[in-house]
Amino acid sequence: MNLPLFIAGRYLFAKKSHNVINIISAISAIGMAIGTAALIIILSVYNGFDELVKDTLSNVEPDILITPSKGKIFIPEGEKWEKVASLPEVEAYFQVLEENVFVDYDEHQGVAKAKGVDEAYEKNSPLIGHMTAGEFSLHKGQVPQMVAGAGLAYKMGMNPAFLSSATIYFPARDRNFSLANPAASIESVSMRPSGIFTVNQQIDEELMILPLDQMRQLLGYDDEVSGIEIRLPEGSTQKDLRKTINSIKGILGPEFKVLDRFKQNTSLYKMMRYEKAAIFLILIFIIIIIAFNIFGSLTMLIIEKKDDIETFRSLGATDKMLRGTFHLEGWLISLLGLVAGLVVGIGFALLQQRFGFIRMPGNFLVNAYPVIVKWSDILFTIVGVALIGYLIALLPVRRNITTETR
Repeated sequence: MNLPLFIAGRYLFAKKSHNVINIISAISAIGMAIGTAALIIILSVYNGFDELVKDTLSNVEPDILITPSKGKIFIPEGEKWEKVASLPEVEAYFQVLEENVFVDYDEHQGVAKAKGVDEAYEKNSPLIGHMTAGEFSLHKGQVPQMVAGAGLAYKMGMNPAFLSSATIYFPARDRNFSLANPAASIESVSMRPSGIFTVNQQIDEELMILPLDQMRQLLGYDDEVSGIEIRLPEGSTQKDLRKTINSIKGILGPEFKVLDRFKQNTSLYKMMRYEKAAIFLILIFIIIIIAFNIFGSLTMLIIEKKDDIETFRSLGATDKMLRGTFHLEGWLISLLGLVAGLVVGIGFALLQQRFGFIRMPGNFLVNAYPVIVKWSDILFTIVGVALIGYLIALLPVRRNITTETR
């Protein structure tokens, strides 16, 4: 039998002569439980919003993007590109050409990011399900059309119900700028907006999509593209993604960069990771503050059990054993709160994940707060809270067992 653990367990549940010790111990355990539950719930909600952002970005960002290692454009022709397109893991293969352009629509002007896409993208665009007005259609018969993000459309006053066309401008690559006739130094294409989509605020405010042929005409290119977008079959794992990326790198060599979603938008995904780490540290700091209640209750318990401590010494107990006993007593208080908090936090998060009973206010992408419980968060919470309880319980024991009790 572990004698210090046995005595600590008896002290934990035994009635104290001073009721205030029971109250402070209960408050300590409840505080640790609340802190633990809050940590699990808030991290799970963050995971839900994190996944929501990734899902919305996946409608614009492909699983894999191929760009040149040097320069901005290339021509995807030849045996290598045929091999890439025919890989069994590749479900969709799109040619795109992107550039910042100047847009004029019904006396409204602004800068936008224009993305020219091929016919395959037009037929299988993931944006089809995100249209808020009109439809995702880049051709009406032989007439080219464009679609715009909701923020850009609002800023420019675009409406698919109107007949007005947007004129898109870009400096001509093969002509020098002329002060006498500036218009002669600029290429332009005009097309009517056929639809408006919404993904997220940043994308909605800057992106417009038009046919690849019109984009090439505007930029003065023939067969060039700025990137190849590849989408994998639904349900593909990270292992499938890495395998496909390695296969493409093996085919194309170092002349091209093969980017997954993280590398396509490194700053955003790093910021999301840092935000989650910051949330975890802030909540851990709050738990540390709560855990100092254990310091008070344990100090008072040691003072109350002064006679018991002297009795144990008379029976041959060492200071090391006595310190271990009261240290375990304080740690058991935090562990009791930890277990209760885990049950409440995980249970609440799973219920919200399953039933979504707490609704989102206003008009949002989802009706209820998104929640995703991750085992890694539970593990970090267990380690963090248990370690805090262990260290806090050491302080009063080291301070009081060898001084006040003698």
